[in-house]
Amino acid sequence: MADSSVSNDILHVEKHVAYIRSLDTRRDSLEYWLTEHLRLSGVYWGLTALCLLGHPDALPRDDTIAFVKSCQHPCGGFGAHPGHDPHLLYTVSAIQILAIEDALDAIDQDAVVSWISGLQQEDGVFAGDEWGETDTRFLYGAMNCLSLLGRLDAINVPKAVEYVMRCQNHDGGFGMAPGAESHSGQIFTCVGALAIAGDLERLDKDLLGDWLCERQLPNGGLNGRPEKLEDVCYSWWVLSSMAMIGKLDWIDKDSLVKFILRCQDEEKGGIADRPGDMPDVFHTVFGVAGLSLLGYEGLEEVDPVYSHLSSLDFQIAESCNVA
Repeated sequence: MADSSVSNDILHVEKHVAYIRSLDTRRDSLEYWLTEHLRLSGVYWGLTALCLLGHPDALPRDDTIAFVKSCQHPCGGFGAHPGHDPHLLYTVSAIQILAIEDALDAIDQDAVVSWISGLQQEDGVFAGDEWGETDTRFLYGAMNCLSLLGRLDAINVPKAVEYVMRCQNHDGGFGMAPGAESHSGQIFTCVGALAIAGDLERLDKDLLGDWLCERQLPNGGLNGRPEKLEDVCYSWWVLSSMAMIGKLDWIDKDSLVKFILRCQDEEKGGIADRPGDMPDVFHTVFGVAGLSLLGYEGLEEVDPVYSHLSSLDFQIAESCNVA
């Protein structure tokens, strides 16, 4: 557990690397098996954090690729773990991992493209799986995957862009669907989709930048929407969107860096959602990615559209949707 009484003024790189490497060794714990439904995304979060920390080889490459392949279904989609149903969220994690490992040729790419393109709906949005739930997360995920595979031509990009613009609100932000409340995570998915499509000029960047910079609280942390608590993960969702629209300098960078560093567990490694809480790999990767966007010395440069040196996960945890 992170000790909020300790002054964390540096990033404990080696501790974080050791923490991430230890996560797959805890198979005798109940927590390990209760999080099986997040396993593939967990591998992606950990691998991305390691790459940004300058330790891309800390996980065994062959084992990582083999695990990803074991999660693919004949339809082309990937589940969170062998035996789990295919879903676009985990398919994105799989493609991102393989892109980082330069191993996209290890899978049947045509099957992936066919499966993803079949999830686009008539109005341009995407379902997450065969059961039909739609969300701008899935739209961004589809465009992320297909662009990494060089196959954006397999979907109707103009329709996807029009759907994104229908999700914009009067405050400049975006929701998960037309008329839904603006949320930092959904803003990332919508701005990211527009960036991939080459349509960022359709945004009122000043209006959106105003809404995003107002997410910073007096303690330096960022929240997901008005009147909510700060959370390290928004160091990614908010900052990446601001970077894409050229407004990153609208944030008090020094105070945010200090907030993220205070969320570290300086003894065991890992980063928590806020000081004093238990660290996890989800907040670790987004804390490190946020520091990278802020230009923290010694970190690899993160791409705000795809994240990591190649691409970061966009999956918004349930805790962040209600935070």
